[in-house]
Amino acid sequence: MAWDEWEQIKAGAAGQQPAAMQLNHVPVEPDAGPSQVTGGLKSSQKAWNTAGEGVGSLRGTIGTALTKLEDGQAGLGGTTGCLTAAAQKDVYDSWKKYAENVSKRCGSLQGILQQVGRDVLTTDDAVKDEMDRLNKQYADTDAVGGQSKGR
Repeated sequence: MAWDEWEQIKAGAAGQQPAAMQLNHVPVEPDAGPSQVTGGLKSSQKAWNTAGEGVGSLRGTIGTALTKLEDGQAGLGGTTGCLTAAAQKDVYDSWKKYAENVSKRCGSLQGILQQVGRDVLTTDDAVKDEMDRLNKQYADTDAVGGQSKGR
């Protein structure tokens, strides 16, 4: 709190006038209308938690898909001397890694959503920074064949 603001509070208290205090530079609002800061937007911890749980539940579905993918690999045998089997194993390894990363991304996103609901993650900028970090960490690879060049 700035020194002059403290002095104003003390002067108001000494003069028996109601002291108006401003915390974190949020404007004092004498009327009962919507907040100038939030514009009337309300947030619910339950809604954030529900969204987090929804994203987190995708991990179970992905786990089931990974199990089925692995079951489909059973009996493939060695890939030496068989180009098709070698190619199929490469595709399997690629999709397995991709699905595992999607599952991890869902877990991370679940944590962010629940943290936002729990302590409102400070500011919109802090939420954006967390989402940008998540997008960078789990960035998708370019499509096979490279980027299209205006075709």
